[in-house]
Amino acid sequence: MKKMLGYGGSLSLAIALLMATPATQAAVFVQCPGDDDGDAVIDNPDPNREVKCMHLVASDGFSNMADGKLQYIFGFKDITGTPPEDAVDAGLLGAQISAPTIELKENQEFFLSLTNAGFTQRPDLFDGHTVHFHGFPNASSVFDGVPDASIAINAGATLTYYYNIKEPGTYLYHCHVEAAEHMQMGMIGNLFVRPAQDGQAIEYPAGSGRVYTKFAYNDGDGSTGYNVELPLQLTGFDPVFHDASMNTQPLPFADMRDTYALFNGRGYPATVQGENFYTGANAGPAQIENATPYNPNGQNSQPVTSGREVTVGERLLVRISNVSTTKFYTVMALGLPMQVVAQGAKELVEKYQTSSVNLGGGESYDVIIDTEGVAPGTYYMYITELHELSNNQQSFGGAMTEIVVKAPVL
Repeated sequence: MKKMLGYGGSLSLAIALLMATPATQAAVFVQCPGDDDGDAVIDNPDPNREVKCMHLVASDGFSNMADGKLQYIFGFKDITGTPPEDAVDAGLLGAQISAPTIELKENQEFFLSLTNAGFTQRPDLFDGHTVHFHGFPNASSVFDGVPDASIAINAGATLTYYYNIKEPGTYLYHCHVEAAEHMQMGMIGNLFVRPAQDGQAIEYPAGSGRVYTKFAYNDGDGSTGYNVELPLQLTGFDPVFHDASMNTQPLPFADMRDTYALFNGRGYPATVQGENFYTGANAGPAQIENATPYNPNGQNSQPVTSGREVTVGERLLVRISNVSTTKFYTVMALGLPMQVVAQGAKELVEKYQTSSVNLGGGESYDVIIDTEGVAPGTYYMYITELHELSNNQQSFGGAMTEIVVKAPVL
C-alpha cells in the first residue's frame, strides 16, 4: 500500500495528507520570470536575462474563405496580457488561421504557456493539444510537443514550454496531437528567430552604398540583409473534412483533398487585404452577415495579410513555409528575381538564384527578392500548380498574393 500510494510514511500519514489537500480543478497557471500577476507580461525584468513570454489558448472557431464560405476550424489565439481567471473565456471561439505569429530573437529564453480551452462547437471532443516548434533542437523532449514523447495538455489545463533560443531562421509551429486532423483543421502558425547580427549596420555589396540593419542570419557580410519582411505560410483546407467535423460525422481521412489553397489562412484576393479583413472596415456585407452568429465578440480569425509594398532598390525577405497535410507546392514570383539564402532554418553556403521553390510539408525556405532595377508595378507571387489557383469551385483565387513595387520618392 505504501509503495502504491507513493508515500514513505505510514498509511495514516498518507490519509492525513490527502485530507489536508483541498479538492481543486484544473486551472490556468502561467510561468513567466518577472511576471507578478500571471498574465505572461514581464513586470520586473531581470537585467541579466533576455526573456520573452507569451500565452496562447487553443480552441475552435470559424474562418471565412475568399468565396464567402464559413469554415469551422481549430486553432490558437494570443491572449498575452489576459488575467489567468479570464483566459478560457478570452480564448473560446478565438481560433485563428494562421495562428498568431511568434517572433523571437537569438539568445532569448522563451516561455510559451498553452491553455486548452476546449471546443465550444464540439463539446463531445476531449482532445489534448501541444505546441510543436518544428525544426527546433529542444534540449528536452518533454517540450517537443510530440505526444508519444512529451506532454499533451487536457481541456482546462495549462503547460508552459521553455526554449533556449540559439538558432536563427524560419521555422513553423503546429499542434502535434492527432496531427493530420488538427493541422488540417488549422492549428498551424508562422515562427521565426531573428539573428544576433540584427542592429548592426553592414554595407552589402561592399562599395554599393546599400546599408542594412536587418538580417535573416548571422552572415557576417550582410548577404542576408533586407528592408521589408513577408512571412508566407502555405496550407490547404478540405471543406468536406471541416464540414464533417462541424456536423459530428466520421472524418474522411483517406479521401482528404484540399480545394482551398491558402497563404496565411486566406485565398486570393483576401490575401492582399488588411489585417482586419474579416472583422473590420474592409469586410464585405456577406462576410459580416455570415460571421456574426458564430463570432459575437468580433474575433479576427485571419489576421495575417500577405500583401506587401516595397520601394525600388529595397530587398524583400520572404519566409516561406509549407504546413499542408496533403500537398507539395511550388512558389514563384513572376517578373521578380528570387535568391534562396536558406533552407530548413539553415543559411546556405552557396546562395543561388531561382525562378521558383518547391516545398513539401514541414519545409521552409528563406528567399530574398532584390528590387534594384525592377520597374515599379504590381507583381504576383503564387503557386505554379495552376489548377490550385481557386477558392474551392470559384476560379481565380487560392494561394496568390501581390507585391507592389513603388517608385522612390524624389
